[in-house]
Amino acid sequence: MRDILKTEELDIPEGVAVEIKSRVIRVTGPRGTLTKNIRHVDMDIRALKAGKDKTKVTLAVWQGGRKHVACLRTIRSLINNMVIGVTKGFQYKMRAVYAHFPVNCIIQEQGRSLEIRNFLGEKTVRHVSMLDGVTVSESKAQKDELILEGNDIENVSQSGNNVLLPLSSSSSDPCLAAASIQGSCRVRNKDIRKFLDGIYVSDRTTVVQD
Repeated sequence: MRDILKTEELDIPEGVAVEIKSRVIRVTGPRGTLTKNIRHVDMDIRALKAGKDKTKVTLAVWQGGRKHVACLRTIRSLINNMVIGVTKGFQYKMRAVYAHFPVNCIIQEQGRSLEIRNFLGEKTVRHVSMLDGVTVSESKAQKDELILEGNDIENVSQSGNNVLLPLSSSSSDPCLAAASIQGSCRVRNKDIRKFLDGIYVSDRTTVVQD
C-alpha cells in the first residue's frame, strides 16, 4: 500500500542557517559548516521561513512505499544531527581496558592521529588516523581515557569505531584507519570471553553542555 503524501518537519534554532539545493544540504552554525549530499533519496526537501528569524525544514514523499516513507525520519534525524554538530559538537569518550599488559596510547599530529602500543603485549604498533574534522585528546580527569571531538557525528563515531581494529602496519586507507580505534584493538585468534582487552566507547555526549 502506498501513501499519497507523507511529511516531516524540523524546526531550526536561531543562529543556524540551512541551505538546500538539489538535495544537497548545507548547515552553518557557530562551530562551522557541514554539508551532506542526499541525492540518492527521492524526496522533496525545502527550507521555509516560519515567522521572524525562524526557519523550518519540510520533507515530503509522494506515493511512497513503506521503506521509502521510512527515509523521512532518517533524513530528518540526519539534518537534526548536523544542527547539533554546528551548535554543540559531538564528543565521544573511550576507555582503554586491559588485564595485564597496559595499553599505551600516544597522540600524534596535534590530535589528528593515534598510535597504540603494547596491546596484549604485542610488538605491533597500530596507527589510527582521525577522519576530517575529528580530534583526539587525553582526558585530564580520568586515567586511560581518550576524548574524540568533532562536528560531524558520522566522522566522530567512525573514528571511535576505528580504534577497535588491529590494523596492519601496511594499511594506508584513512577510512580503514578511522574505523580503527576500537577496531584496531580487536582480539584475534583468542577466546574473546577471556581476553577483554581493548579500547571501548564509554560515553557519548556533546562538547557544549546545556
